[in-house]
Amino acid sequence: MVCLGNICRSPLAEGILRSKIVAENLPVEVDSAGTSDYHIGEPPDKRSSANALAHGIDLSSLRGRQFTVKDFDDFDKIFVMDTSNYGNIIGLARNVNDRKKVELILNASFPNGNRSVPDPYFGGEEGFEHVFQLLDEACNNIIKQLKSDLGKTK
Repeated sequence: MVCLGNICRSPLAEGILRSKIVAENLPVEVDSAGTSDYHIGEPPDKRSSANALAHGIDLSSLRGRQFTVKDFDDFDKIFVMDTSNYGNIIGLARNVNDRKKVELILNASFPNGNRSVPDPYFGGEEGFEHVFQLLDEACNNIIKQLKSDLGKTK
């Protein structure tokens, strides 16, 4: 999961997907990162954490980190939050296989829609809830795909 600073959208997406992976007992690893180095080592934004906690998801153990080229080796799929993040990550791709791993997360809900998750950082609480709802739906669809790929039904 990748956004700009790794303090709002991507840690929220990580927390949401991780909670669903645990609930489904899937052998999947999830992490998040930012395209910038603005918030390395910092916890998620308090508003994002509070919103997640209101939905039963604890982000307190997460810390911001910057996306690196090694992430292409460590992960099979790289979900980005917006077109700017997409361009930044594609710019780091070493080859076509790296590029194939990168996708806008909302394409899980709106196939080929290339929609961006809005950045709630400069908005109010309702923006964080809207982002939660968008990411929750996308993560539900990602889980369905993972279960299909892993041959698990539940």
